[in-house]
Amino acid sequence: MKTQVVAMQPRNPADNYGAIAGNRWIQLVCGVVAMILISNYQYAFTLFTPGMKLSFPGVPYAKIAAIFSAFIFFETWPMPVAGYFVDKLGIRKLMTFGAVCIALGWVLGGTLAKSPFDLYIYYGLIAGTGAGIIYISCVANAVKWFPDKRGLAVGLTAAGFGGGAALTVIPIANSIHNLGWGRAMAIWGFAQGLIALVAAMILRHPPAGWIPKGWDQPAKQSRKAVVQSKVNFTWTQTLGRPEFYLLYTMFFFACAGGLIATANLSQIAKSLHLSDATVLGSAIVPLTVTLTSICNAASRILWGSVSDRLGRENTMFLTFGIEAVLVFLVTRIAGAAAGFVVLFSLVFLFWGEIYSLFSATTGDVFGSKNASANYGMVYTSKGLASLFAAPGAAALAAFLGGSFNVPFYVAAVLCAIAALFSLFVLRPLVRSRLAKETAEQVTEVKVGAETRVEEKAEEEHLVSA
Repeated sequence: MKTQVVAMQPRNPADNYGAIAGNRWIQLVCGVVAMILISNYQYAFTLFTPGMKLSFPGVPYAKIAAIFSAFIFFETWPMPVAGYFVDKLGIRKLMTFGAVCIALGWVLGGTLAKSPFDLYIYYGLIAGTGAGIIYISCVANAVKWFPDKRGLAVGLTAAGFGGGAALTVIPIANSIHNLGWGRAMAIWGFAQGLIALVAAMILRHPPAGWIPKGWDQPAKQSRKAVVQSKVNFTWTQTLGRPEFYLLYTMFFFACAGGLIATANLSQIAKSLHLSDATVLGSAIVPLTVTLTSICNAASRILWGSVSDRLGRENTMFLTFGIEAVLVFLVTRIAGAAAGFVVLFSLVFLFWGEIYSLFSATTGDVFGSKNASANYGMVYTSKGLASLFAAPGAAALAAFLGGSFNVPFYVAAVLCAIAALFSLFVLRPLVRSRLAKETAEQVTEVKVGAETRVEEKAEEEHLVSA
């Protein structure tokens, strides 16, 4: 297998892009802003569902929940292709296309949709594709610009997506109340697309061969908390590695519980006899969405940063294990309004980190050069999980008389398995491979040095002759 060994030389990005676009912290801020804009497409969906049910009378809720699945499907499954073109064509062109798509998706969905099927196209296909392009562009950009602080950088970026809704969920809820769900969706869609277009004009990948000043990856990594490959795997080579399939499976297992809550929170509150409850004078669902968005964002920053010190696998074991317990406890809070708000906030505090841990781990394991395409492939696991989490969980709950207990039981077990896999399967597998890579590179360096010495001696002999 031919691999691409990372060969980096220090360069100043400002010489290529100017003082603004050449500053990696400005790149990070623009990525976070873009992620905030697309967060509403996922996390504010539950706010639109009551209005959709009124607009589409007689349509089973599972078909409305499938709009969410359509969005997740098109946000995730085309992502490897989008990531490939981001790596090949540059981030600006793909980000521009993504910005247009997220604007069109909500504008058309809010003005022209006459059925759930129409929203499968507008909200799902068009807006989902745009959101996926923006997501993979910004996360991979953070991986490329911050090899020295990868967990923190992707955590901050992913936090924009996980927590951005906290800034807008109440304004969107008020817009829906005052304007109706359709007009609110169209207005917010246009504004979000316009701002994303501005961010696209600034975002760039770092110049080829660039590394942060003063940072170097030690050759011996076996005892380090975080280990990183010095080989850049192409997407085809990544598909040939067992680590990819393990990460893919763990992503599915770890994200199921949070996705069930994200897609069905209004219906879950109803099943727990809390749909009309208030806490501190606020309706329970908008308040919970706001708080879970904050915790979701904090989770990505907190655990991404912790993973830079504690290690990716150790952090996964800790957070996934706690998440499994929290997801199980959801089945025990019927009638407890304060418990609902607090528990779901904790669920997201120990769930959101998957989007920083798996992206950082993908960059660590398969290299940063092709991170857009490689993480795009891993991220499609979320699309697979959404089929279980949205229409699957909703249909199962309907079959069981409206109870979401069984879907949450399944999600708790899957999350516990992911926790065990991270420490006892992923860690030894990755470190064994990277140890071999390091040994091979050391051998190559020694052989190369010996060859150069021999060539020099031969040249001197010829000159003396």
